Amino acid sequence: MSATKDIKLDFDREGRIGLDEAIFCEGKTAEQIAEILFQGQSKEHRFLLTRFSQDKQQHVLRLGNFKMDYDPISQTGFSPDSNKLISRNQVSVICAGTSDIPVAREAARTLEYYGHQAREISDVGVAGLWRLLDRLDDIRASKVIIVVAGMDAALPTVLGGLVAQPLIGVPTSVGYGVAQGGVAALHAMLVSCSPGITVTNIDNGYGGACAALRILRTAHT
Repeated sequence: MSATKDIKLDFDREGRIGLDEAIFCEGKTAEQIAEILFQGQSKEHRFLLTRFSQDKQQHVLRLGNFKMDYDPISQTGFSPDSNKLISRNQVSVICAGTSDIPVAREAARTLEYYGHQAREISDVGVAGLWRLLDRLDDIRASKVIIVVAGMDAALPTVLGGLVAQPLIGVPTSVGYGVAQGGVAALHAMLVSCSPGITVTNIDNGYGGACAALRILRTAHT
């Protein structure tokens, strides 16, 4: 394929840092993605594909015989024979509203790729605080918490005052007007009065999951 000359994959990254190279598909052509998968197959190497639209995924499948576990909500894909299950519910992935679910699912799917089945809790935003309080026991049972929220992004701050676990905030682009595509949510998390909250970039569920994986691995060494 002509795409070959444009691609240089980092097959040794997991050996260095414990995390594979993920394939960010937005901006790549279906032909480039297919070439990446062909190269992976030749080395018996798996990939996590992110920002992988359903139309592009269907195009890629027409270009080669690829086995793929695909989730249209998070727009992620990976080989169905990825890592065996390592843990259940060590990470809770929580989102404030159902509009935040695609980003939360990206985090959960990234964890799944690495063998960790997350506890997913949605629609517990602080506008209905009782919904969050009803799930506190489940949340406190996890070792790491990823909190996904848009608009005023108050949920990480509230949780940061209720739980002791490492907490990773993921702002989303959900919201009207002055939400500015997630900038307000990002700033709200960065100025949180709850100490010790880690914050990723806007809509970066993948990054939130990678932070959680680093914490889990450090805790196990």
